[in-house]
Amino acid sequence: MNKQTAKSKILKAIIYIFLTAMAVIYILPLVWIFLVSFKTNKEIFTNPFGLPESFMLDNFTFAWTKGYLGIATWNSFVVCTVSLILSMIIGSMAAFAIGRLRWKFSNLCMTYFLIGMMIPVHCVMIPLFTRFAKMGLSNSSIGLIIPYVTFSLPITIYIMTGFFKGMPNELIESACIDGASIYQIFGMIALPLCKTGLFVTGLMSFVANWNELLLAMVFISDDTKKTLPVALSKFVGPYNTNYSQMFAAIIIAIIPTIIVYCIFSNQIVDGLTAGAVKG
Repeated sequence: MNKQTAKSKILKAIIYIFLTAMAVIYILPLVWIFLVSFKTNKEIFTNPFGLPESFMLDNFTFAWTKGYLGIATWNSFVVCTVSLILSMIIGSMAAFAIGRLRWKFSNLCMTYFLIGMMIPVHCVMIPLFTRFAKMGLSNSSIGLIIPYVTFSLPITIYIMTGFFKGMPNELIESACIDGASIYQIFGMIALPLCKTGLFVTGLMSFVANWNELLLAMVFISDDTKKTLPVALSKFVGPYNTNYSQMFAAIIIAIIPTIIVYCIFSNQIVDGLTAGAVKG
């Protein structure tokens, strides 16, 4: 018994040491970027790992105003929020139909949506660009929202279907006996029970769209309509790069995602675990 206790303590100690080392590996680069963002270019090259001689807030001011990060952050927020709402509404309705309703082509429909997870964005970028140009949707937020919603639907439907399938049949049967319509069952019973799945899929879609670069760079040409990742790319020039301002822009860009993950990390893990078990 004592040997087993000693082995379990040693195993726990090894696990904690490993997790601590991994946390340090992931956190140290963020700390370094944060400190470097307050330095001048000269300090970065002469003393890259030391503390700043004076905290240069002008780097953040330049990145926010002259670097168009303020406008780009608002554009990203609007595009990602609208895409999130639409993908959650459409995805949850499709997942409920596939997971709970009995109809002939439910499995085929699920396969159709899952195929979307295997199609890279590079394959559809040129057809989308030409089609949006003909429709007048290029260089507009709608031209980003449509593909963002489309590429968010497969993972949303896949995860939400697992949650809907795990719902107790007795609840739906009781609602049917009481005279509830399919829309009332979906809105008043299914969605509240599966709100964890909605939260997880919504957060994953929001962060993925927030960090998306390729489509935003190709479809948007006006500086006042560019999203945050595209605005960040402007800080790297072909002949000269102001690294202090670039790192300040990176800090501004990653702060929202870090805050979201720090606040909701437990809900993310719980939601993914529950979806995996129910699926």
